[in-house]
Amino acid sequence: MGLFSRMRDISTSQLNHLLDKAEDPVKMLDQYMRDMEEDIADAEKSVAKQIALEKKLHHQLTEAQEMAEKRQTQALQALEQEKEDLARKALEDKKRHQSKADDMQGQWQVAKENADKLKDQLQQMKDEYETLKGKKQTLQARAEAAKAQKNINQAFSGMGSGSARKGFDKMEEKVMTLESEAEASNEMRSGSSSLDKELGSLGGSDVDRELAELKAKLKSNKEE
Repeated sequence: MGLFSRMRDISTSQLNHLLDKAEDPVKMLDQYMRDMEEDIADAEKSVAKQIALEKKLHHQLTEAQEMAEKRQTQALQALEQEKEDLARKALEDKKRHQSKADDMQGQWQVAKENADKLKDQLQQMKDEYETLKGKKQTLQARAEAAKAQKNINQAFSGMGSGSARKGFDKMEEKVMTLESEAEASNEMRSGSSSLDKELGSLGGSDVDRELAELKAKLKSNKEE
């Protein structure tokens, strides 16, 4: 598996397509971010290995160059002391170290370019992660708001046809029936009271009876 073979090529359309297929967008976004975090962690390990290789090659290059320079200096010293054979050996060893340095120069240059390239790619991944992290928060907020709106809409639609609404309608009819019965009872009571008054008036009042008795008594006294 290549270093960045798991790195996603993220775009808005791809993200929206993912959300369309997800049963729970919030959970899917969380999982998506966890996947990216794992990718970044793997990439960091690979970049660290590449940087370590680059440093190792650079150390070997520097060591070979220093040895080549050292043998050059030693060859001059040997000639100054008229030790030509020793000077020759020093130059031969210098040539060997210089050849190694030339070879290491190419290897180190390639390793450095690869390390720089991978560090740039890793930074791009981290930047993309931060961008999507902010987008995730926005999308989660929108998803939660949409869920809440959906629940409210369902609740409102249920109120119009649910048992609670039917129960209230039934109770309203019952109250109206009780009100009608109470009104009818009141009318009947009022009618009965009026009839009692009318019948009571037929017997006259106490004053009328007393007055009649006095008149009868007065008439009786006159007749005597």
